Amino acid sequence: MCGRYTMLADEMNVLQRFQLEQRIEGFEKSYNIAPGQNVLAIIHDGKRRRAGYLKWGLVPFWAKDEKIGYKMINARSETIHQKPSFKHLLQRKHCLIIADSFYEWQKTTEEKIPKRISVVDQELFAFAGLWEKWEHDGQKLFTCTILTKDSNEFMAPIHHRMPIILPKESEQDWLQPTFPTKTEAQQFVQQLEPERLSAYNVSNYVNHAKHNDAKCIEAV
Repeated sequence: MCGRYTMLADEMNVLQRFQLEQRIEGFEKSYNIAPGQNVLAIIHDGKRRRAGYLKWGLVPFWAKDEKIGYKMINARSETIHQKPSFKHLLQRKHCLIIADSFYEWQKTTEEKIPKRISVVDQELFAFAGLWEKWEHDGQKLFTCTILTKDSNEFMAPIHHRMPIILPKESEQDWLQPTFPTKTEAQQFVQQLEPERLSAYNVSNYVNHAKHNDAKCIEAV
């Protein structure tokens, strides 16, 4: 799964890396992005890329209570084309969720060890995401979820699931989809070649979402 991550790049680096034309309103860095928070994402509006903030935890348009989003921070790529919450998004509501590392907790017989995981030789990368607009009693929410898959050889000793990180050359294909069917969109993310990752241990300080400073990423 993916339950915490970081985005520490400067705004200009984000604009250049993802070929964005306009400044990002409310731009901020974070050492410890957690579910329920607003996260930096990119969509394609049919003409150009647009960056802004979506609430992390997808709320389906048919939901009566927005709290369901806390159960939908991740979507299993193996079944997204079948699940009512996600399948209608597969042909039109894709997004890039911007990050520079993510955290995962490795279980041992005695404890859970937090690790910070990055893509080798990439300052920034994008998770494959889906987004949704929810309206209820005059309230509007724009929310998202991160797609996951079975862990690759590198991640398997740490956790059995991992977020789908889009190779740079596949970002546009995901962002501006032309998949004829939901199944083909699902197969696209399933078949992506895994990025090369690196990891190091950090302290339990990162366990608390209220902690959001450089101590979160200090190696131990």
